[in-house]
Amino acid sequence: MSLSPESQGIAPGRGRLAGRRIAVVGAGTRPSQDHDAPIGNGRGIAVLCAREGANVACVDIDKEAAQFTAALCENEGAAAATVVADVRDADACERLVQDAHDNLGGLDGVVANVGFGAGGGLADTSPELWDEIFALNVRSHFLVARAALPILDNGSSMVFIGSGASLRAGTRFPAYDSSKAALFGLCRHVALEGAPRGIRANHVIPGPVDTPLGRYGSANVKVRSQIRLPLGRQATAWDIAYATVFMLSGESAYITGESLVVAGGLGQIG
Repeated sequence: MSLSPESQGIAPGRGRLAGRRIAVVGAGTRPSQDHDAPIGNGRGIAVLCAREGANVACVDIDKEAAQFTAALCENEGAAAATVVADVRDADACERLVQDAHDNLGGLDGVVANVGFGAGGGLADTSPELWDEIFALNVRSHFLVARAALPILDNGSSMVFIGSGASLRAGTRFPAYDSSKAALFGLCRHVALEGAPRGIRANHVIPGPVDTPLGRYGSANVKVRSQIRLPLGRQATAWDIAYATVFMLSGESAYITGESLVVAGGLGQIG
């Protein structure tokens, strides 16, 4: 099946985010030994935001990965800043939001795109591992939202990147599934608090995506490689990026507290 220009990441920008200032938390891409390694979700989101006219703060724990993404954004004609932060640290979340705000001269969009899974069923998930996964997958999103909401411009947009694991059991990682499911509640609450100022919060839920992290998952979680996909392929990071840009843009001005599943019909048809 041939991919659309959008799914390949080669479609031209349309100015959908012109003048916007957006922080993408988790803007790097997992290192990969694959010679044809695809782009990751966070990097795809950051680059597409830049292509659509936004200036972008690329936030990641990996400085080189963030810098590489920032350079790609600049190649799209955008101003880009690099912010290094470990989002498991509360003070770092405060700093990253302020740094993004200061570097871009304001902030009217934030994307929270961090998370990982590990374990092996209930018996192989220790309380310590559970807490570690929740610290990255949920607590960090809360901390970023808590820091961002007071300084976001009126009419801003926040987007939380979740996972299809929040919709159905299957990864065999109970902490991962549970932490991703928690984003539904967090997103709705941020939407509630932001509504009086026109600040929207929405939740993009990818199904299987062909990224370096996705390939790692397919190699290590047997059930992932056995999923039957109605459209015959996994998503690309660009598919997730376009859904995210929609939620950041004025095209979704009357959408808040909602979840958009980007899974090619998985779980709905076929």
